[in-house]
Amino acid sequence: MNNTTCQSINFDFTSRFLPPVFILVFIVGLVANGWGLKSLLHNWKKLKIINVFVLNLGLADILYLLTLPFLMFYYFMRSKWIFGDTFCKITRFCFNLNLYGSIGFLTCISVYRYLAIVHPVRMMGRFTVTHSVAISVMVWLLVSVQSLPDMFYTKTSGNKPGKCYDTTNDTYVEDYLKYSLGRTLTGFCLPFLITLGCYGHVIVILCCKNTIDKVQKQRSLKLLLILIVLFSVCYIPYHVFKNLIVWSRVLSKQQVCYEWFNEVYIASQISRGLVCLNSALNPLIYLHGNEDIRSQLRQLLQRARQMFRHPPPADSGSVPMNQITDEV
Repeated sequence: MNNTTCQSINFDFTSRFLPPVFILVFIVGLVANGWGLKSLLHNWKKLKIINVFVLNLGLADILYLLTLPFLMFYYFMRSKWIFGDTFCKITRFCFNLNLYGSIGFLTCISVYRYLAIVHPVRMMGRFTVTHSVAISVMVWLLVSVQSLPDMFYTKTSGNKPGKCYDTTNDTYVEDYLKYSLGRTLTGFCLPFLITLGCYGHVIVILCCKNTIDKVQKQRSLKLLLILIVLFSVCYIPYHVFKNLIVWSRVLSKQQVCYEWFNEVYIASQISRGLVCLNSALNPLIYLHGNEDIRSQLRQLLQRARQMFRHPPPADSGSVPMNQITDEV
């Protein structure tokens, strides 16, 4: 149902929903990524090909996590940005680097696993750590070039002072919709299809060949499950609802309104919270791809269990509770 005048959208949901999500992602993501990167760098000499992609995945997460405190403050203040237009653009640019960098490096991991399982003989000795470093540099360059046009769109609005749009203001929203659809196609759809094709073929090989080690089968299936969760929970909803909300803004500007605009807005904000979860979920790749990190985690959990089972003895010189009560 379309009307000549558009009903106002309730923006209060954003200030209630996003700050708690950002706080959770910031704490979990910073601890998990920091620990994962430290473990990878500690074993730098034993760095494997796949770990180069995992290392870059962690760097992309850290880059975004460092901008979250500013976004927390922004939404706590009910969408009042006080850090200026330039820093708003930098913050949004870091988000895009994290998002499409993560998708790019996850695609690299998928292609590498595909080649290692389906074409192990051809891969032997032909793909080195140097190659993976060169590919990682190319991914960063491609993602930067792809995200750079977003910096040229106005992120603040004259009629709504204090805003920091993750897209752009209403003046340029039609052009931004075209850019957003193009970036969705090149930055998400194509990598997603490549990842889907690689792991679809890997599943067929794992099911048909009995010569493949069971441990390798389990690791490949676990990685596939992690990627399915990341794409299904974090990436697919975000791209669907982001383009829908930009399209609804274009229609609203043309005074073409529908009842579903408010629902799409709420869904888009939920998807924004879900997409930032990738910075907290990506460390699962560390645990899957690095045996040293898994062994360190097991040792840490064993120590924690031992501490709870055998608490340290009480200090013999401690003051009894009744004596403390009497003295007070």
